[in-house]
Amino acid sequence: MPKLTVTAESFRLAEVFTISRGSRTEAKVITVRATEGEQRGWGECVPYARYGESLESVAAEIEGLPEDITRATLQEALSPGAARNAVDCALWDLEASKAGKRVWDLLGLPAPVPMITAYTLSLASPEEMEKSAAKHAHRPLLKIKLGTADDMGRLEAVRRGAPKSKIIVDANEGWSAEVYADLAPHLVRLGVQLVEQPLPAGQDDMLAEIERPLPVCADESCHDRKSLPDLKGKYDVINIKLDKTGGLTEALELRKAALAEGYDIMVGCMVGTSLAMAPATIVAQGARVVDLDGPLLLAEDRPEPLQFDAEGVHPPVRALWG
Repeated sequence: MPKLTVTAESFRLAEVFTISRGSRTEAKVITVRATEGEQRGWGECVPYARYGESLESVAAEIEGLPEDITRATLQEALSPGAARNAVDCALWDLEASKAGKRVWDLLGLPAPVPMITAYTLSLASPEEMEKSAAKHAHRPLLKIKLGTADDMGRLEAVRRGAPKSKIIVDANEGWSAEVYADLAPHLVRLGVQLVEQPLPAGQDDMLAEIERPLPVCADESCHDRKSLPDLKGKYDVINIKLDKTGGLTEALELRKAALAEGYDIMVGCMVGTSLAMAPATIVAQGARVVDLDGPLLLAEDRPEPLQFDAEGVHPPVRALWG
């Protein structure tokens, strides 16, 4: 049986990262290592205070697992969330190491190919966001963090700074129905491709009643397959994050179920390292939107990090994961 070890680590960000809920200067993560004889696997999660998680609580969940835990029994042993994600991904990595194969081979899937990823612009003043947009105007897809009652100027500023980039916006639950209804026509006018979680989870019924002139994506409102019934008529796209699904195992099941119900797929991330993004590159294949830019926001990363270039984010090398 694998032996699990848990480590809390932090990685400096290249610059302050701000969303509607606050700012951070480092990525605080939990790393899980699964060891069985000479074989090793590892995984990473990002505890998220929005879901009542901390480094301490997630570590305690993992350390409380039975010694004979397997990937199958893990799905019932822990709820969807960061703790289960790190263990699930570590066990997948260990399984691949033991089999001498890549994880996608174990899953019977084609080898992943590079996917264009969004690059996230932090919430700031319109002037700062315009400068940031101009700095990253070469990127094909920009994601803007918004979520205040005063976002119109920010939208205009980013479009001025990056006139050719495609844009998606993420309100992080920060708008009211009235603010979103006022902004929506301007989002369309400025060529925004998609809006992510405009209203708070649990207060998003209005999305079924108001016009949706551009695709609306569920993030905080969608965790795993059990979330899907509540999304009907309100959302067009779901954002799959491994820290919400509780790992690669459920993420792949959620993708399959959501596609069967007619949703488009976005694959996103918390602010973590290449180790956290690596399993998500498998889920991201064929997605409408890929947002796996966590490592691009860091000043330091794991050894053998993911490669990002004009083709997008590449799948991990074996030395990193999977």
